[in-house]
Amino acid sequence: MAKFIFTTGGVSSSLGKGLACAALGALLQARGLTVRLRKLDPYLNVDPGTMNPYQHGEVFVTSDGAEADLDLGHYERFTNQDATKFDSVTSGRIYSSVIAKERRGDYLGATVQVIPHITDEIKAFICNGSDDVDIIICEVGGTVGDIEALPFFEAMRQLRNELGNENSLLIHVTLLPFLAAAGELKTKPTQHSVQALQTLGLRPDILLCRSEHEIPDDAKQKLALFCNVAYENVIRAQDAGNIYEIPTVYHKEGLDAAVAKAFKINAAPDLKPWNDLIVKLKNPKSKVRIGIVGKYVQLKDAYKSLDQAITHAGIAEQAEIEKIWIDAEDKKLLSKIQGVDGLIIPGGFGERGIDGKIKAINYARKNNVPLLGICLGMQLSVVEAARTELGMVDASSTEFGTTNTPIVARMTEWMSGEQKELRGISDDMGGTMRLGSFACTITEGTLAHNLYNKTQIDERHRHRYEVNFKYRDVLESKGYVFSGMSPDGLLPEIVEYHPHPFFIACQFHPELKSRPFSPHPLFTGLVRACLPK
Repeated sequence: MAKFIFTTGGVSSSLGKGLACAALGALLQARGLTVRLRKLDPYLNVDPGTMNPYQHGEVFVTSDGAEADLDLGHYERFTNQDATKFDSVTSGRIYSSVIAKERRGDYLGATVQVIPHITDEIKAFICNGSDDVDIIICEVGGTVGDIEALPFFEAMRQLRNELGNENSLLIHVTLLPFLAAAGELKTKPTQHSVQALQTLGLRPDILLCRSEHEIPDDAKQKLALFCNVAYENVIRAQDAGNIYEIPTVYHKEGLDAAVAKAFKINAAPDLKPWNDLIVKLKNPKSKVRIGIVGKYVQLKDAYKSLDQAITHAGIAEQAEIEKIWIDAEDKKLLSKIQGVDGLIIPGGFGERGIDGKIKAINYARKNNVPLLGICLGMQLSVVEAARTELGMVDASSTEFGTTNTPIVARMTEWMSGEQKELRGISDDMGGTMRLGSFACTITEGTLAHNLYNKTQIDERHRHRYEVNFKYRDVLESKGYVFSGMSPDGLLPEIVEYHPHPFFIACQFHPELKSRPFSPHPLFTGLVRACLPK
């Protein structure tokens, strides 16, 4: 049976609980332990798949097709371990499962209540697969005091009683605000946050104190005294220069040592890979400016995995990457992209910003600017080609309305393993896309083959629309090559434009598989193409 670490947040949201859990997972792995990280989200959506990116940030997609919170991306990147649909759950999914059981009669006529039925469902989710790893780290979204999170806190309280202190611990991530007028950090918000936690029957074993300023020793002593936490378990968590410094920063502050002591773990950590990564990150040999033309650029979390994939490629190519985030609706778009070394056209949904993205694609194609199109970026690359090279002025996607030239059309069926998936126009929005990892066959001698150095790959998808293959011949006559296809030869996966030095677009989301120690070849290829010659 695994040991469990529960992570909660207090005072404020967006304190970096997900990054803290991911970094701790990496530190425990460095001690030779196997870990699994899970996210418990209190909101009532069944999953984040239908949520606006401005409200929730990106939707991370696992290999097995779950639409999950972006923190699962942090978990994967820091631990180099694939998450699954069993590693992310929401209140909505918990309640849906319990109600479905009640409708089937599984409870034999009992009155269905939050305790024990909802809390039992949560505990079952937390403990699932606990025999396969040494430690399971569970992050609870939101903050203490959020009414919708109460069942999760109660389930944690019950589990801690059942597991015992030797098999579980609680980390509370909290904020130490700095009041400029007083010239000091204030501990009182954290004290109140811990008190709120204690009223739920939970006492933190470790305080992870977030601050933009140096945390003085007397503040640590005060927190230890008033929060009933051992002094050495009050961990400073100041802002790091880069998120990949967090494991080594938290190690120096004693986070993994506190966990090791509680669980009687004697193995010392090997942090050389992380230290070497930081050295490469801080010592670039060149600089590259990459423009990202997107619809949600006002909120960087909407492109979290994309942002990190670019960083990973920069580390691999020892290049400092300046990311230029460009609103696809910006009237000065063309002037802004003229100074970049390369362009990325990321995914998105809906018609807003489409004209700007097409203008950027056209500029990159005609001016030999390295370009990587992702999902919608691939679809629009083909639309741009049809409009400007084939003279199909109304070429468009059926996603944007009726068109006589549906270069991109809604998918109605595809193969998922051995099973055919069918979708209709009237289907629900949630969970009805082509989701998860699918195979792709790459043609030898193409740019894609040169980048991947293989002919069979697997990549993660999240889309309802695809390039209409009936236009393949006329597009190829203009220099477009469909270099990646589904194994059955029906679904276009990668398109290139020749003789452009680097123009490649893919239907899948390569950013979801990029890791700091294994950057994705499409991104390293883009950065390499942008380097000074």
